[in-house]
Amino acid sequence: MSTSTETTFRLPAPILALKNIVLFLLKSPTSAFGLAVLTLLVLVAAFAPLIATHEPYAQDLALTLQAPGNGHLFGTDELGRDIFSRLVWGARITLTIIFLVSIVVGPIGLIIGTTAGYLGGKVDTVMMRITDIFLSFPSLILSLAFVAALGPSLNNAIVAIALTSWPPIARLARAEAMTFRKADYISAARLQGASPARIIFKSIMPMCLPSVLIRLTLNMATVILTAAGLGFLGLGAQPPLPEWGAMIATGRRYMLDSWWLVTFPGISILTVSLAFNLLGDGLRDALDPKQMNRR
Repeated sequence: MSTSTETTFRLPAPILALKNIVLFLLKSPTSAFGLAVLTLLVLVAAFAPLIATHEPYAQDLALTLQAPGNGHLFGTDELGRDIFSRLVWGARITLTIIFLVSIVVGPIGLIIGTTAGYLGGKVDTVMMRITDIFLSFPSLILSLAFVAALGPSLNNAIVAIALTSWPPIARLARAEAMTFRKADYISAARLQGASPARIIFKSIMPMCLPSVLIRLTLNMATVILTAAGLGFLGLGAQPPLPEWGAMIATGRRYMLDSWWLVTFPGISILTVSLAFNLLGDGLRDALDPKQMNRR
């Protein structure tokens, strides 16, 4: 007599939740477009050595300002470098900026916002007045000030962008925390003797995380534009790095006769920024509790 045991394989909860979010995003054409563009950006950055047709720094003065075609898909620049290959390698720089800014801005804004919102009183007043000071300046102007003080470089540009991007995250996290701190499960945690730090990190932050992720995604378009603006002004990535904003800056002197020098980097910036905005809108719908209940 043989006994057969059926084992039902179930995906872990985080993977299952991610799968449901991706499926939800794919149902919307705009969200699917944003997800597809960003997936393509990651793949291009990961396989840049295989995708690029030329060395991004290789100069050929005999082929300067060549129009698209003739072995150069997007043409060449003023030094004979292949623009397509430089755009491909520039995707790595763009992803580096996005990743480093996100891992700095997200935790800082989340910690400051949830702490101020939960504790309230003088702590809230001091933290929010500091946040208001940062918010009172346009992000690009404040980034210019930080980079001017630190010195022009890609690393300093990333630091400057991170220092100016956390206040909106903090404001959002504070508003969420002020709502959750009155919840019954927070009162129960206090009655059980949980410390304020434990309540903030274990109970409030996880509840604020979806909204913060959505805000971070929407902010990435601004981060990309700010990084491109700093590169265009010569305060971000320095030549010969193939950063898209710096490529536009060096090509603007020839743009009347050689339109491809600024067109293709500009389209790349526009497309990636639009993709982040569309994906952020899709995530906002996907993480909406009302939408989750309908699925």
